[in-house]
Amino acid sequence: MAFAYPVSQPYLTGRESDYVTEAVGTGWISAQGPFVTRFEAAFAEWNGVAHGVACSSGTAALTLALRALGVGPGDEVLVPEFTFVASAWAVTYTGATPVFVDCRDDLTIDPALAEAAITPRTKAIMPVHVHGRRCDMDAVMELAFEYNLRVVEDSAEAHGVRPVGDIACFSLYANKIVTAGEGGICLTGDPRLAAQMAHLRGFATGKAHDFVHKNLAYNFRMTNLQAAVALAQVERLDEILELRSQIEKRYDERLDIPGITRMPGRDVLWMYDLLAEDRDELKAHLAAAGIETRVFFPPMSRQPMYLSPTWTDLNAAKFASAGLCLPTHTGLSEADQDTIATRVRDFYGVR
Repeated sequence: MAFAYPVSQPYLTGRESDYVTEAVGTGWISAQGPFVTRFEAAFAEWNGVAHGVACSSGTAALTLALRALGVGPGDEVLVPEFTFVASAWAVTYTGATPVFVDCRDDLTIDPALAEAAITPRTKAIMPVHVHGRRCDMDAVMELAFEYNLRVVEDSAEAHGVRPVGDIACFSLYANKIVTAGEGGICLTGDPRLAAQMAHLRGFATGKAHDFVHKNLAYNFRMTNLQAAVALAQVERLDEILELRSQIEKRYDERLDIPGITRMPGRDVLWMYDLLAEDRDELKAHLAAAGIETRVFFPPMSRQPMYLSPTWTDLNAAKFASAGLCLPTHTGLSEADQDTIATRVRDFYGVR
């Protein structure tokens, strides 16, 4: 079904077309092109971090980060219950075990519950900045210090939240704040970790290029075409974040109504999330008006490959049953928001 008001769409109003045309014109369309290094440098600089390693997806970024930190079979990684499944899958890809930790009322990982879940096998913690809402990184970093844990920030939904852990991983999928269509990037201040991730993303090719590969690695490279798009996005990141901030404020003003529980504020706006009475009926009501929405993630412990009978008792389960995200993208006009908010208000009988 095509929606008049999609839940997300890319905002490509900068130099994306110019840069892609330049990449095609020079013949540099593979991972060896100059836009890759330009994007890595630009995004790292914007975030105040020394090194960026671009790759093929946010999931690939998480996998590279965990591998570079030495996470593998026999290890455990603390992962939030409330997140997209890729967070857990990246841990599973390494052979390690994800250990799920319930969320606080702002949807982010609960540091107190994380501490209770630490065992001698725990090697890392993966805070996820859900919907652009920054985790309590002071508490997370204190845990990392006290228990000698590595910190991989899943920042897939949080371009604009500055990294503080060992490695921060961003998605560049088409619905993200910064997009390349597909893609990801890892940020770190450690040159050895950056070099290791760059090594692993390209088949762990040796310096001799003799087709001898000492380690299991990946083809997780980003193309020059994707990087051309991503670079143009980074050049306008401050503007993009400001436009999204205005969208958040307008929704807040229009949806302060009975039937809707607004979520805590976001550090950057990825998706405008809320809790709705009769959520499924509201979703159908909006769909009939051409307005696309998306429900919240189910708890990780409800996923078939990680299924646990305790998932119904989780805070994450409570939010999953009532959570809804409204159309949220940088090009969303005030008129569009008025239409969407009016339909929500109509459902609850508010004029």
